[in-house]
Amino acid sequence: MSRTLQTIGVLLGVSAVIIQFWLAIGRFTVEGLSVAASVVRFFAFFTILTNIFVVLVHAAGLFAGRFAFFRRPLVVRSALVAIAIVGIVYHLLLAQLWNPQGLQYVTDIMLHYAAPVLMIVWWIAYGRTGDARWRDIPLMLAYPIVYVCYIFVRAPLAGEVPYPFLDYLENGWPHVLQMIAAILALFVAVSALAVAADRFLPAAKKSAS
Repeated sequence: MSRTLQTIGVLLGVSAVIIQFWLAIGRFTVEGLSVAASVVRFFAFFTILTNIFVVLVHAAGLFAGRFAFFRRPLVVRSALVAIAIVGIVYHLLLAQLWNPQGLQYVTDIMLHYAAPVLMIVWWIAYGRTGDARWRDIPLMLAYPIVYVCYIFVRAPLAGEVPYPFLDYLENGWPHVLQMIAAILALFVAVSALAVAADRFLPAAKKSAS
């Protein structure tokens, strides 16, 4: 069953990212961006990068001789926490800001809800290794911290940030820093839950199916 879930995870993630890429590039070019600038903007979204991260974790579980880095327990837990945050932050802060329709609605569900739920279910059932330590939590924050640094280094060049709650020109730095602190605290809390689950839940199942 583990391989079945991970196969679904790869197919779900790849399909959602490809469809979203096609939709987004079309929308961005209509707004006046070049194709190259549209591609750069697309890959500036944490949702997209994290779904790709999760696909690589699932692929690493399916192909034993490849993607070894993405089989490391700490890396797997980092992907788990990040995709969980994608779903939580989207639901709390972003979902109410637009009303996607048709294919966009389907990919919206796939990227923000289906992928997180599938990853959590797989990890709880099959992905835990029992070796998590509380001192791992700062390392699990490396990915989001690097992302935020990239976003603000990129912002003056691109003239934009990917998410409205990070828009320091519109909202001011105090508000943006408060939002970053709140989301970082959420990362710490979810990381702690992941470590606790890995340490204290019954051992994960082993399955070759």
